[in-house]
Parts: sequence; C-alpha cells; structure tokens
Amino acid sequence: MSERLTTLKEEITACRLCAERFAATATRHSPRPVAWFRPGARLLIAGQAPGMRVHKSGRPFDDPSGDRLRDWLGLSEAEFWDQSRVAIVPMAFCFPGYDAKGSDLPPPPVCRATWHDPLFAALGPLPLRIYVGGHAHRYHLGTRAGVTETVAAWRDHLPHALPLPHPSWRNTGWLKRNPWFEAELLPVLRARVREVLT
Repeated sequence: MSERLTTLKEEITACRLCAERFAATATRHSPRPVAWFRPGARLLIAGQAPGMRVHKSGRPFDDPSGDRLRDWLGLSEAEFWDQSRVAIVPMAFCFPGYDAKGSDLPPPPVCRATWHDPLFAALGPLPLRIYVGGHAHRYHLGTRAGVTETVAAWRDHLPHALPLPHPSWRNTGWLKRNPWFEAELLPVLRARVREVLT
C-alpha cells in the first residue's frame, strides 16, 4: 500500500485535468494540486478544496480557517502538518477559483471521480475521519441533510468519524447560534484526536 500511496501522490501532484476550467475562472490560475498524505496516517481530515492562500503556499489549511481548525482539533501546527500522522484529502485537490462575485467556486466533481476511490483504498481504514463542511458530509456520509443537522448528529458517527462545520470566518455566526458545538462536541473531538495520535 505504501508504494501505491507514493505513486498516487505523484500522479495527483502532476494532475492537470482542470487546466482549461481554471483558466476560464476570474482568477485564471493554473492547477496546483495539494496532496497531503503518507503511509501510516491515523487521522483523516476531509474538507472542501484549497483556497487561494493554500494555492500559493502548497500547504492545506494554511490560512485563518486552518488556525481555527487546529484549535478545534487541539493540534499544534507541527502535529497538524505531519503527513505521516494526518492525511488531508479535500473534495478537490486544487483551488477551484473565484466566480465573478469573488466567491469560491465549488470543487470540480472530476477530481473526486478521478482520485478518491483509489486514494481511499490505498489509505485503508483510518481510526478517525473528520469531515469538514457540507461537500465532505454529502460525499463521505451520504447525507442530504444540512450542515447543522449533520453536525448536531455527531454522536451517531463515533468513534470512527465526526462531522464538523467549515472553520471559515463566515461561520462565526453559526458558532454563536450553536453553542453546543464548542461546549459538547469539541471536548470529545480533542480527546478522540489525542487518543488516535498517541
């Protein structure tokens, strides 16, 4: 499996399937897949897609959303970016670009359709999977429920998975309206993360 993961990482990093799609966006950028995993990882973070800052840095969640996510998980930067312990697999590996209004475009489905099945087969059963945001909830949990309903049912997915809202600053209002998230879910999340990584 480790050879297959190494090969997949090289193939994903070299992927240019969406070059024309990205060239047609408001940002007119080139693909830069951010493949972040190694054999032996014990924690999966499944998110949406890299943003512009991640596109520039080449490190997933290298932005204020990542700061909030690391706080939620109780992980230092060194722990979070240790690919031998934490695999970060978004619904699309590249920044999808902005629309005409400056909003993030959704992850292109071709990325998931091309890479997810072989990648998750090669990763194998990780002890804990964190699903971040609605796109990840729909794909990994097979739900059509909204983010609030999905995250509120977090106990149904323990001990092997937990759904989270996206840690974007845009969700600060959501966090204020749902105080149970920080009071009830986060302590369990942090304890479970520490358990699988030690």
